[in-house]
Amino acid sequence: MSTAALIATHVKYSLIETARVPIAVIGSLVFPTLAFCFFVLPQRAIAEDPVIATQAVASMIVFAFMTNGLFSLGLDLAEQRSKPWVPYLRTLPGKPSARIAGLVIGTLVMAVVSIVPLLIVGGLFTAAAPTLTQVVLGLIAVVLTAVPSALIGAIVGTTAGPKAAIAITQVLMFLLAFGGGLFLPPMMFPGWLDAASKVLPVRQAREVVIAVVSGGEFPMWALFGLLAWTAMLGFLAVFFYKRDEGRKFS
Repeated sequence: MSTAALIATHVKYSLIETARVPIAVIGSLVFPTLAFCFFVLPQRAIAEDPVIATQAVASMIVFAFMTNGLFSLGLDLAEQRSKPWVPYLRTLPGKPSARIAGLVIGTLVMAVVSIVPLLIVGGLFTAAAPTLTQVVLGLIAVVLTAVPSALIGAIVGTTAGPKAAIAITQVLMFLLAFGGGLFLPPMMFPGWLDAASKVLPVRQAREVVIAVVSGGEFPMWALFGLLAWTAMLGFLAVFFYKRDEGRKFS
């Protein structure tokens, strides 16, 4: 079986496993929209300005992809490692990168589904009015920029147990969300926090997605940062996966 076919198989069964737990699907659909309702809608100055409202919706879409990557991969991988089926699966031939890629793609598919209610609420209750082209380009951008968050989830899932993974992913979610400017616009940050925030992959993803949706100046620094994060986190994800495999089967 080719690598592409193996990845497609992992994606298929990842989605089937998720669909077998309805509460997981419901949580993915509801959580980003609830966060939007709590943090954005009460701020009328944001919701009633077309430009700022569009940026706020884009930020929460980045948040939706980030949380799906952290929780779906981080918690699911940690839980699966404690069950007998996955350790057996890892003894079979196949590259670790294919399994990780399949899990990441499956998570991104669920994230795309999770933003549907968010887009509906944003369109109905804010002044955001992006064109269809902007929406499509924004979705492409957010999928591509969400890879680092998914890889962070994969690293947590292969290095921590089920209980520890819960605490780690929750801490990472709040640090990345607040530090990345998803709940509060970076323009409200003090200078030192704004500079530190630009190093985070979530802040970089936010800037790229907003630039694509709003048609503003494209932040090349954010693009290069995302590429660097993707390369580094991809290497670490495969490394920790192989290390865990060696501990269990050597």
